[in-house]
Amino acid sequence: IPSQPCWGIFENYRYTFTNPVMLEALRNNALWLLLMVPATVAAGLLFAVMADKVSYEPLAKTIIFLPMAISFVGAGVIWRFMYFLQSGSREQIGLLNAIIVGLGGDPIPFLTNPFWLVNNISLWVVGVWLWGGFTMTVLSAAIKDVPVELQEAARVDGANEWQVFWRIVFPLILPTATVVTTVMVINVLKIFDIVFVMTNGLNGTEVIANRMFKFIVTDPGRATAIATLLILLTVPVMIINV
Repeated sequence: IPSQPCWGIFENYRYTFTNPVMLEALRNNALWLLLMVPATVAAGLLFAVMADKVSYEPLAKTIIFLPMAISFVGAGVIWRFMYFLQSGSREQIGLLNAIIVGLGGDPIPFLTNPFWLVNNISLWVVGVWLWGGFTMTVLSAAIKDVPVELQEAARVDGANEWQVFWRIVFPLILPTATVVTTVMVINVLKIFDIVFVMTNGLNGTEVIANRMFKFIVTDPGRATAIATLLILLTVPVMIINV
């Protein structure tokens, strides 16, 4: 008698929903959605509002948007060197650990930490760095489309800048913010490049797309099942976006 029920042609789907590594990948993708997506949209909104109030706005936006010009693989390589941890007592050549040691602290294993959440946070930082410029650009365009007369009328009525933004500007840019959020959700559901280059899913950082890639040659059936899962997760978000 088999120790588990026979799923027949759906055996690969049983693996997708029961394998411990796949469950880890599903958990990590969920965390990317719940934590990294809001952080990226919030960062883009903050950049857009701040850049709108300075005289060197074009230069500021160019600097913030610049990471979008780098391929995700290139960004992964760059940040892998940023996080690099030199073993032993040798001098730290990774920028972040060199700064930490220079300030008198101990080097941190950003990508190989025993606590898996630290490794994932390090990857989320790269995601925010990459996509923050995209969210900023779209939200900035929406903010500039808000009629100045409405904002001035609110100020005349005694509203401060905080109230003007949350009660006038934000409700008017909410449709744009929703579109930006759904685009980010789709990007995160199929996140692959950053994870593959920086950790290859090790140390608790596995994600769905990276898991699929590992089976493309060795087990196409499992790879197809995982790809189907990605499609089923993405389509509802695309419908909301449209």
